[in-house]
Amino acid sequence: MELITQSMAGLLNFALYFAVSIVYLFVFKVVYAMVTPHDEWRLVKQEKNVAAAIGFGGAMVGFSLALASAASNSLGLIDFTLWGIVAVIAQSLAFALLRFSFMPKIAERINNNEVSAGVMLAAMSVAVGILNAACMTY
Repeated sequence: MELITQSMAGLLNFALYFAVSIVYLFVFKVVYAMVTPHDEWRLVKQEKNVAAAIGFGGAMVGFSLALASAASNSLGLIDFTLWGIVAVIAQSLAFALLRFSFMPKIAERINNNEVSAGVMLAAMSVAVGILNAACMTY
């Protein structure tokens, strides 16, 4: 019985971190929608735009990688929460970097369902997420 009690001792912390992570995914979706000039949800849900789905999916994966690193390396829930904000900002900057430097017409191309643009956006988002996660190992 003691083994089960010891194993379950971290359940509350798991639940707290997981709940905060789910909230952060929602916050990221809202912030990302404000940063991008195109409406990903409308493009994916109504227009079945594959480029938007790939790009947004990559952004969510990239953000989740950074958030996972923040959870793994945080000193506590407040530390995790602060580094989660950093992850939201870094992933939002990834889109801005791509939009204003490498692919200035990325939003237009995604609106036009150019899959190659969605793949590049996803790749940039995942790459930034990996770098973001690695830098959070302080």
